[in-house]
Order: sequence, then C-alpha cells, then structure tokens
Amino acid sequence: MQHANRRAAWTVDDLQADPCWVFELDDHARRDLTEAVRKAAEPAKTLLDYRRDDFDLGSAWPVVAASLREVRDGTGFAILRGMPRDGLTAEQFELLTWAIGLHAGVARPQGKASPFMTAVRDAGTVYRTGKGRGYSSNADLDFHTDSADIVLLTCYNVAKSGGMSMVSSSVTAHQVMLAERPDLAEQLHQPLCFSRQQEQAADEAAFYPNPIYDWRNGLLFSKWNRNRLRSAQAIEGVPALTTQQHQALDLLDEILRRPAVMHSMYLRPGDMQILNNHVTLHSRTEFEDHDDPVLRRCLFRLWLAPPDGVALPESWRPAYRSVEAGSVRGGIVGQEYDETRRAFEKRQAADLGMQA
Repeated sequence: MQHANRRAAWTVDDLQADPCWVFELDDHARRDLTEAVRKAAEPAKTLLDYRRDDFDLGSAWPVVAASLREVRDGTGFAILRGMPRDGLTAEQFELLTWAIGLHAGVARPQGKASPFMTAVRDAGTVYRTGKGRGYSSNADLDFHTDSADIVLLTCYNVAKSGGMSMVSSSVTAHQVMLAERPDLAEQLHQPLCFSRQQEQAADEAAFYPNPIYDWRNGLLFSKWNRNRLRSAQAIEGVPALTTQQHQALDLLDEILRRPAVMHSMYLRPGDMQILNNHVTLHSRTEFEDHDDPVLRRCLFRLWLAPPDGVALPESWRPAYRSVEAGSVRGGIVGQEYDETRRAFEKRQAADLGMQA
C-alpha cells in the first residue's frame, strides 16, 4: 500500500533539492511578533490564563500557517527562521512560543506534573532509566516520536557544542524495510508494550500497547520510542520481546540513521522546528553546555492537537485517548491534571472550533 501523501516519503536528497520546508520571517513579521508579546504580557498571568485573541500575530501568522500546512500535508516537518529572539527575554520568548501555539492548536500536557510547556534544558536527568526523559538530559537520544500530533520546538540558546537535531521520515524507513526485510516489517505492525515512565495518570496502567506502524484511510502512522519499550520490559505483565522483534527494531533504528534517510541540522537561536509525529521520527546528539547559566542551552517545547488533525488508527487510542479527526488528544496527562488545566483545554478548543 502506498502512503496517500507521497511527499511524506522523502529522502535527504529530496530535501536538498526542494527546500519547501524552510520558512523565513521578515523584519515586519518579527516586529509584529515582538509587539504582540509585549502588548499582551501581564506578569500576574500564567500561560493558561491567556487566550488566542490576546495575541495579534499580524504579518507573521500567514508564514506560520504555511509552515503548519507543510507539516500536515507535505514533508511532515518545517523550520521557521527569524523569530525575534534578540529582542525578547527568555520569558517573553516562551510566551511567544505559547502565543503561536494558541493559534495553531490545543496544547497537550507533557509529563508527571502535567505541564503544557516544557523548557528543554539539561537538568541532570539520566535518560535511559525507568523514569528518564530525554528533554531534561544532555544525552544522545534514540530516534523517537513525541506523544502528540505536532511538536513545536523553539530555540532560545544553543549549547557550547553538540546538540545536533536529526529528523527522518518514518514513511521512508517503512518503505526501505519492506524492500529489504518484509518479514521484519510485519513485526512492526504488531502491538508492543511501552512504559509510561512512572508518569501515568490515576486511570492509566504503567504501560500501554501500540504498534510502531499502522494504517488508516490510506495514511501510514508511526509511533516509536526505544527507551519506553526498554523500560516496559521490566514491568510485570509485559511479554518479553521475541528474537524477530529485536531484529526488526534494530533494523528500523539502523535505517533511520542512514545518510540517505536522516537529515541533520543545528537549530539556531530564533529557529522554530515543527514536526508531525505521525510521519517523522527525531533525535538529538549529546551536547556540552556552557558554564554560564545565562548562556546555557534552552529551547521551549509545545505539544499540540491541531483543529485539522486527521483520524488516527484505532490502535493509537490507549496512548492518545481519542483517535477522532480534529479532537483534543494526545499528550502525557500526568498526575497534576486539574480543573484549571481542564478549563483551559475547553476554552482553547472552543476558540478553535474543536470538540474538547
């Protein structure tokens, strides 16, 4: 079966031949974004207190919207360059990231404390453990998908060295595996168990089943995280992986890192990377940070459920809770999801014409 969106099956040569996935904000757009944040910012407000109409993104929004269309209908990822990083503090830059998210979808919680925005920086976390998370470590990460339709990552500071970002098309990787080892490709369509890394909500089990690949309406979807699969193997009730499953997973990870498949880049201050988690997988190299806290690597991560999200495979329901098109879904609900967060989701969904 061919993926209905053929542009999602790209190679590195394709990206280099047609940089349609790169977008640039001009000076006018940068001024509009700066003004929007400075006009709306109120120290007494939390992020959840803001509404979409608080931020007029002006001439920047058509460019952002075009990048989101590329993420949905094209390659599955985009780089937006030229956000006004130099004119904003880290707090204002975070608010700008949030403002763009309010126009693009409903933010999803991202962990045990149910945060809707995450600062991606080294907090000393040990990544490869039963409760490790990559965003708060400086480790080399496995290729993975995040737990939402879209991940939006804005760059405020870069590391002293390292921290290169890599993106691969999961559709291309699937095609390569089908051509080379169709028997192993079939293994990736069977449910595997993934750990919730001790962040599960009260109504969730410690692990959930999900195939790495599944189809719906002619679209191929992927969901993969080796660290969570590895952690799940230590949880009671999770079946041990078979030899064939090990072989399939190893081959997938090897394909994702092939030079023809893996696109590498360094995000620069003021860059925004947007990924469609259903057709791309991403990773990052280890990094060494600055000693000066003011200069240390800092990015802001937002997970979104967009109003134009497509229907997901039924097998995604344990992880996403909902698979209906355009629904508020995905994220890591966590253990501090309360009425304030629930009320924000309902307001934001209503503002975007979505069903909460």
